[in-house]
Amino acid sequence: MRAAPTPPPPIPFVREMAFEPGRCDPVSPLVRRVVARNASAFTYTGTATFIVGQGELAVIDPGPAEEAHFEALNRAIDGERVSHVIVTHHHLDHSALARRFADHHGVKVYGLPAQGVTPMDPDAPVMEEGADFSFTPDENLKDDERLSGPGWTLEVLHTPGHAANHLCLALLEENALFSGDHIMGWATSVVLPPDGDMGDYLVQLERVRKRGFATLWPTHGPPVTDPDPFIAAYIAHRHYREAQILHALEAGPATIRALLPAMYAGLDERLFPAAAMSVLSHMSDLHARGIIACEGAPGLESVYRLA
Repeated sequence: MRAAPTPPPPIPFVREMAFEPGRCDPVSPLVRRVVARNASAFTYTGTATFIVGQGELAVIDPGPAEEAHFEALNRAIDGERVSHVIVTHHHLDHSALARRFADHHGVKVYGLPAQGVTPMDPDAPVMEEGADFSFTPDENLKDDERLSGPGWTLEVLHTPGHAANHLCLALLEENALFSGDHIMGWATSVVLPPDGDMGDYLVQLERVRKRGFATLWPTHGPPVTDPDPFIAAYIAHRHYREAQILHALEAGPATIRALLPAMYAGLDERLFPAAAMSVLSHMSDLHARGIIACEGAPGLESVYRLA
């Protein structure tokens, strides 16, 4: 049996952010940020809604269906016109306020629908704020499509992985990317099958890295201002988890639960259910690539072996 894989250098997380919930903060020449009052273990400091432009605006991820956030957004843009309301994906902490906010301003909701996306097993541990599987925008965006207003241009990047309909938006004038939940500065992104797909996720991480953005603006937490080494560390972390799985299966078939103590040594056992879902996302990808095998579709209780 080969030696256990060597852990990669730690991801250089960034977790400090100056903000107050509901306050509108200019964060770049073209961008303002309003953070909702929904801080949690899943949303960190809360959902950040980004306002792009001056006078004629794009509003990205209106956020949770909270009256206080609805009022804060309207205060922030008083006297200006909204031309686009854009949702990065159908999770409720991003999308729930979109329809009300867009209708209030008489504009369309842009994004990708959740139609055809399969909900998670209801018995799986909760690792997200919840999803709206009926989410349907007025206008479906396409990869590489561009939206624009006075002084700003947003390029659409379809980045499936965290969710099948996940979008990132490149602000070309500032070489910046609104990364939604695809890349976050404060933690690794959750990838949960069947809606999430680890293979797609890794492909899209590399695609974003190669673009050479100067700044990433996640929907949760502070910006990433040195994206290349940060994304490289994100990718290395995922490859390390994959290598751990393959190393463990060299000793023989095993379930996900049997692998957790070695893979997550020192982790609070109360977090093992969440870790199990992360491992399942890797198992599903390895199974799809024919590297491992199991009876039936990959699941939490499946017995896995090297193919």
